[in-house]
Amino acid sequence: MNVFVTGGSGYVGRNLIRGLVSRGHQVRALARSDASVKTVEALGATAVRGDLLDEKALAAGLAGCQWLVHAAADTGQTSGNAAQERINIDGTRLLFRLARDQGVKRGVHVSTEAVLADGGPLVQVDETRHFPAKFAGGYSRSKALAEQAALDGNGGGLDVMVVRPRMVWGRDDTTLMPAFIKAAQSGQLAWIDGGRFLTSTTHVDNLVHALVLALEKGRAGRVYFVSDGDPVPFRDFVTELLETQHVKAPTREVPRWLAKGLTSVSSLVETVSGGKNPGPLPLQTFALMAHEVTVNDARAREELGYAPVMARATGLDELKKARG
Repeated sequence: MNVFVTGGSGYVGRNLIRGLVSRGHQVRALARSDASVKTVEALGATAVRGDLLDEKALAAGLAGCQWLVHAAADTGQTSGNAAQERINIDGTRLLFRLARDQGVKRGVHVSTEAVLADGGPLVQVDETRHFPAKFAGGYSRSKALAEQAALDGNGGGLDVMVVRPRMVWGRDDTTLMPAFIKAAQSGQLAWIDGGRFLTSTTHVDNLVHALVLALEKGRAGRVYFVSDGDPVPFRDFVTELLETQHVKAPTREVPRWLAKGLTSVSSLVETVSGGKNPGPLPLQTFALMAHEVTVNDARAREELGYAPVMARATGLDELKKARG
C-alpha cells in the first residue's frame, strides 16, 4: 500500500515508518522542518514538507495513498491553548476531510487514554466509557475532540478507526523515558501515595502492530484500546525503566493530598504566566501519573486479532542491552 503518515519524525511515527517499510509498504511522511525531512527519509519514507494546517501539503501527501495514519499532535500538558486546539482539532478535521477527497480508503487516528482523564483514577476502562464532563487539561480535551473530528471523516469511501495506547515506551524513546530521567536526576520525581497503583503500558512495537492491524482489519467508526496486557505497579515499572538507563529511581514519597494541592498551585502559576509556565504539577499530568490508569483491550483482541508482539520483560531487556 501507499501510506501517508503524519508525525513521522516523532517517537511513534519513526517506529511506525520502520514497521510499514519492513512490511513492504511505500510511505510518505509529513515533515515540518529540515531535520524532520532528514529523519523520515533516513527511515525509508518520502518526506512531504508542511504541517497539519497546510492544506496544499496535506493534499499532495495524500494523493494516490490508500492508507493514512495520523500520529501527529501537540502534547503540551497545560490547561490548553488556541495553538494546541488548532493543531489537534482543526488539523485533524482538515486531514481526514482531505483524505476522503483524495480517495484514501483506510485511516487510523492515534489517540490516547487521556481522552477519558478527568483527574480521577481510570480502572479497566474500555471503549464504552464516555468522555468526562470536565477534562483534566487541554491535551485531554483537544485529543478527545480530535477523535471526534477524525471519526466525522468516516464514510464516503473512507473507513476511519481510532487506536488508544496507554503509556507508550520502548527503544528510541524521545518522549516518556527522557521525561522520567530528567525528573529523577533533578530530584523532581516522587512517588505519589507510594506509586504502587496499577498502570497499563504499551510497548511501541505493540502499538505499531495494533496500528497495522487496524488498517488491515479495523471496523469503520470503531475505537480500540491497546496495551502490553496485564497492568503493573506504576512504581515498579518506572523503576525498571530507569534502571535500564543506569538511573536510580528515587525513594521519596508524597501524600496524595499534597500532590493534589500542587495542581492548584500549577493552575495559579499558569494563569499568572499567561499559559507560559505549567507550574510544578499540572492537573493533566496528575490525572495520568498519580493513580491507577488501566485499560481493557478486549475489543482489539477480538476484532483485530491483536496480541502483544513484545513482552514487557523482553522490551526492558532490549533497553538494557542497548544502553550496555
